[in-house]
Amino acid sequence: MKRIAIPLVLPWLLALTPVCADASVGSTGVDFLISPVRETVHRRNDDLLSAGLGLAGLRGAPAAFADPAQPTPAELRRRAIQMSWKGIADLGPLGGYGSVYGAVPDVPGREYQALARIPGAHAPHRVLVQVPDAYDTRARCMVVTASSGSRGVYGSIALAGAWGLPRGCAVAYTDKGTGSDYFDTADATGVTLDGTRARAGTAPLAFQPGHYTPDDGIAIKHAHSGDNPEADWGRDVLQAAAFGLAMLDRALPAQAPFTAANTRIIATGLSNGGGAVLQAAGLDDAHVLDAVVALEPNVNTPGHGRALYDYATEAAWLMPCALAAARFNATPLARLPDGTLPPAARARCTTLSAAGTVQGGTLAAQAGQALAMLHASGWTDDAIATAASSVAFDLWRAIAITYASSYLRAGVGAMPCGYGFVLAVPPDENAAAVRAAWSADAAGIPPGSGVVIRDALASGADPAAPGLRCLRELWTGDAADARRLHASVAATAVRLPRRDLPIWVIHGAADGLLPPAFSSQPYVDWLRAAGRHPLFWRVPYAQHFDAFLPLPGFGDRHVPLLPYGYRALDRVFDHLLPGTPLTQPPQPHARPRGPGSLSRRNLGWPADG
Repeated sequence: MKRIAIPLVLPWLLALTPVCADASVGSTGVDFLISPVRETVHRRNDDLLSAGLGLAGLRGAPAAFADPAQPTPAELRRRAIQMSWKGIADLGPLGGYGSVYGAVPDVPGREYQALARIPGAHAPHRVLVQVPDAYDTRARCMVVTASSGSRGVYGSIALAGAWGLPRGCAVAYTDKGTGSDYFDTADATGVTLDGTRARAGTAPLAFQPGHYTPDDGIAIKHAHSGDNPEADWGRDVLQAAAFGLAMLDRALPAQAPFTAANTRIIATGLSNGGGAVLQAAGLDDAHVLDAVVALEPNVNTPGHGRALYDYATEAAWLMPCALAAARFNATPLARLPDGTLPPAARARCTTLSAAGTVQGGTLAAQAGQALAMLHASGWTDDAIATAASSVAFDLWRAIAITYASSYLRAGVGAMPCGYGFVLAVPPDENAAAVRAAWSADAAGIPPGSGVVIRDALASGADPAAPGLRCLRELWTGDAADARRLHASVAATAVRLPRRDLPIWVIHGAADGLLPPAFSSQPYVDWLRAAGRHPLFWRVPYAQHFDAFLPLPGFGDRHVPLLPYGYRALDRVFDHLLPGTPLTQPPQPHARPRGPGSLSRRNLGWPADG
């Protein structure tokens, strides 16, 4: 039987909005909140899972604001939920969501949201709990999750919310110290708890940098908090679980107290959220968690695999040239729409040749050597092919810039390698409206939502090269900043979970952003060598971004990963409630859907799956 002790909550932190006249948390609470708890009710065309949009609305155009420059909290919430779905799930017409797997039913209920802080941290993280009206008091279930990537607090709703809420489970979320609470230094405005914007000093903000000038551009929490938030992602998850139990006490006082001993708690997340729940598993000395399901996790296993910053900077430096190899001529996004090579690829090969990194007088020879270097460090052709999307969308550089700033705890005006983030709105767009939508639209890492990368080192025919070389040297070099960065990366390493904690890891074999050979496979091997018994699915033809599958050529070649997460959660739930044994199931025999619609045959479920 697991045990957890949660200290009593400070009474002022439970101040209520006018939505609710009277409530309390009973005998359990939280002492890490730094804001009031905001309680809202969501019924009648405004539910928990889709904010009343339903599957058709989630697929549609961005939910509109009556006044784009001053959207209401309800409008921002609706759009944030929609953008979180669109950023994670394949909602395209051929993708099979809602017919082959998944559903978006109406789930009325209540939400509780607050700002929390890890001891010693400068910036807070968001915690949010959804309690459905149809909460199953007989099963007493809660799902705890962390946002994928650097997304806002709803960033895992397509996984945790879509699976847990229709089953009568509460769902507790955290943005894990990242998220969309952008601060504009030009007008000193940031995001409040309800998603609207306010000027610093006029209202409490979800994030405000410690030091800034009006010329410093846009501050984002992941890069500019002054913390190393990734090192605390597991603690964020455990705080979200404690907050969830306290809010269940508030929502269902007749059933209180809700504790980790009498409530089954499943942690799940994908990408960075998957890494966060695995971090939480290693920190769970109080036995809060009953099971963990991690999809495509960004997990740093001590002494095993590779750190994201290492292979992201390597990919940013070498991959544009490597993709010029003829074997990638038919790879989606590796060529321009007319089939020609992007000029940036040719320029990068020239840069690498001039630096002596590759040799050869022809583009083919240079590309072949860059590709051989990636192969030598563990990249496969499948991973490189799907990573062409990360090259095309400048994602490798965006990741490297943000994480370098975070690891070095750089201020908004002092990012490494001359970088910064600035607002760049076209003349025909309203800057106030762009800023007003950030809490809903922004993905937590620029570029996007009107924020672009400022590169002070940019020059020459390959303008990104000087900055990227600088970022790479923060990993390969031995200067003081490089040593500091390595120390911060080391602080993100996971710890071994307890022996009896069920852990299920699911990863796409063709993942080009977080290749399983660098992340999940070393983690699983490490657990098994230490006497743990994790379950592991390495799904053929699955890659990192289900949301990319509607792009031309992607859905033809790949399968979505979300249905395997749902299936694993089903099996774990059956194990925890009726007591069904949880043993390693056969690997799925997935196969691409081709030009048609996804079918159950494409998912290749094992006979007993």
